[in-house]
Amino acid sequence: MGAAGSSALARLGLPAPPRSRWLGVAALGLAAVALGAVAWRRARPRRRGRLQQVGTVAQLWIYPVKSCRGVPVSAAECTAMGLRSGHLRDRFWLVTSEDGNMVTARQEPRLVLISLTCEGDTLTLSAPYTKDLLLPIKTPPTNAVHKCRVHSLEIEGRDCGEEAAQWITSFLKTRPYRLVHFEPHMRPRNSHQIKDVFRPTDQIAYPDASPFLIFSEASLADLNSRLEKKVKATNFRPNIVISGCGVYAEDSWHELLIGDVELKRVMACSRCILTTVDPDTGIMDRKEPLETLKRTGGHKSGRERPGCMT
Repeated sequence: MGAAGSSALARLGLPAPPRSRWLGVAALGLAAVALGAVAWRRARPRRRGRLQQVGTVAQLWIYPVKSCRGVPVSAAECTAMGLRSGHLRDRFWLVTSEDGNMVTARQEPRLVLISLTCEGDTLTLSAPYTKDLLLPIKTPPTNAVHKCRVHSLEIEGRDCGEEAAQWITSFLKTRPYRLVHFEPHMRPRNSHQIKDVFRPTDQIAYPDASPFLIFSEASLADLNSRLEKKVKATNFRPNIVISGCGVYAEDSWHELLIGDVELKRVMACSRCILTTVDPDTGIMDRKEPLETLKRTGGHKSGRERPGCMT
């Protein structure tokens, strides 16, 4: 479920009292969401009224580099452009070709094996059988700013330098690549230009379309009951994983409240070939779980979900 978020005033983690104030448009403020926070939905969509508890936040994930390994966190800030934990922001780094086109695990499945972590003022890039690369958290302002393309829309990114480019190129061993970073002063992409169901004010950096992806453990369990080789939540790259709800219940959550974080369902996330990449090996199957999802429709309504944000 792709979702747009709004700002809120208090830290989360405790069950929220019933409220009737719902904001569908993402705002610029911050609010925190933590594991164990209770998720509520409005009992009667499009009408003011009581809230109904639907589940509990079980997992939180930030994917600092688009298509690379996610970072599990116990708490994160919800911003208008996705989750943030310290200096790590969701999909604020991007691997590109030398001519500026985005590169994802659709083209380079082994990207899912690369992780980016942060400690103090240092970023660390890690990958199997490869020496870690240390980079400054603040990319030198003298580094070039490139015009990049993400799903045909142009967006800027500051080059992270030759060492980063050589490190990623050496690990993937296919063609030259570069790493760029989106900085807060840069102009984001407009989600409405990607999918017209979004509002003109909804903005993102390098995600496909939405700043948040919500997913339930029950939906994953239902899918795995049909698969010979089980898949993980990380195959679908969600930001917020909910437990304690019914199978595919998230399809009916039009407005969701987690503590003081208010989210509005915008669209179901379409199926993607990246879901067939094993997050532990970086090997693309190209068949499962997509074949099972196509055959069963995921559930009785046949909508295109679950999906992924690369």
